[in-house]
Amino acid sequence: MRLVILGGGGFRVPLVYRALTRRPELGIDEVILYDVDRHRLDVIAQVLQPVPGLHVHSTDSLPDALAGADIVFSAMRVGGAAGRVRDERRALERGLLGQETVGAGGLAFGLRTLPIALEAAAIQRELAPDSWLINFTNPAGLITQALSGVLGGRVIGICDSPIGLVRRACRALGVPPDEVRFDYAGINHLGWLTSLRHRGTDLLPDLIGDEARLNTTEEGRLFGSGLLRALGAVPNEYLYFYYAAREITAALSAGRTRGEVILGQQNDFYTRAAAGNAVALWEQARRHREESYLAEARTQDRDESDLSGGGYEEVALDLAAALTTGRPAEMIVNAANGDAFHQFPESMVLETRCTVDAFGATVIPGPDLPLHQLGLVAAVRAAENAVIQAAATGDRDAAVHGFAIHPLIGSRDVASSLVDSVVADESTVAALFAGRTGTSG
Repeated sequence: MRLVILGGGGFRVPLVYRALTRRPELGIDEVILYDVDRHRLDVIAQVLQPVPGLHVHSTDSLPDALAGADIVFSAMRVGGAAGRVRDERRALERGLLGQETVGAGGLAFGLRTLPIALEAAAIQRELAPDSWLINFTNPAGLITQALSGVLGGRVIGICDSPIGLVRRACRALGVPPDEVRFDYAGINHLGWLTSLRHRGTDLLPDLIGDEARLNTTEEGRLFGSGLLRALGAVPNEYLYFYYAAREITAALSAGRTRGEVILGQQNDFYTRAAAGNAVALWEQARRHREESYLAEARTQDRDESDLSGGGYEEVALDLAAALTTGRPAEMIVNAANGDAFHQFPESMVLETRCTVDAFGATVIPGPDLPLHQLGLVAAVRAAENAVIQAAATGDRDAAVHGFAIHPLIGSRDVASSLVDSVVADESTVAALFAGRTGTSG
């Protein structure tokens, strides 16, 4: 089988490759790395250790990469880390949260990425119509929602945050993750764990009510026991950017953004690794990057068990195994709702429990979301849908509307200013709106 990685020069590609070498049952014998940056492709190729029977090729031609694909991993970062810095600073300059996937930064990232992602999906549909697209291109929920309009159920989005939350809760409770049943629902980077059942008993209320055990989890330390008791649930770590938006915005405004840190790290790695010793340099940079994940929100070092538990790469390969081997699996992925949650449209992509098999991902019905959760999910997805509409039609008014109605922005004037800045800074967006600029201003 042929696996194609879009964004094949990306820093995290060796994680996928190494995980793949431990999964011979998948039957993948060819890996195609695609990237527009040939320099980065060459550096990452130096990090990958040759494995007998697994052939690796690289290309900067998208049609060549996708032709004959069986599985496609989309890990593109349009604009690179420099684009992330622009997104974060653009928001902070207007007194808004500056974060990669949340709020103004996430919408700008999505708007910049959508033209490229939609083009790639159209080529995949033409050249490899029976292939699966596993999307971890951020903002993953927005991008997966948009690509489902091109590929239908053959695109499934993933994130490692939800399963990480479940594992931490199980560890705090002293129960094996493979023995629990749970409810988790929302959209990407905006979901809640609402039950955790072991042998028929929901243990989540016990965890939320036990401050000592709760504080052994990342979420307990991040949010505090009072908020979790009020919610009656444990939020995804990215909800911190909503529940403490003012505090985190002030903190980010006073120092370097996460994007600025990563930009410096990546420039240093790719420059030094090109001269040799690429594997050791990558290992060093990877460890530092993982230890500093979400550092803008945390006050303590990451737990060692989180660093060794496996991330996107394991989720992606577990999903690929379920899709291609015929052995069903239950996973938290991003897939179209269908008729599982009556509160949402059938076509709305949710991040929740799904059964995955050779036919794709089917959302497992769960309890209704409480009003607070429902309202926040609906508001954010409405904003994302407007940005998707803007990318599909070239309508600047739709983009402004999407920014304006996002709960972390809430101003049409600021939204118009943000869109103007994105158009000025990003060639993909400028080209998108070149023929139709709308009337907002």
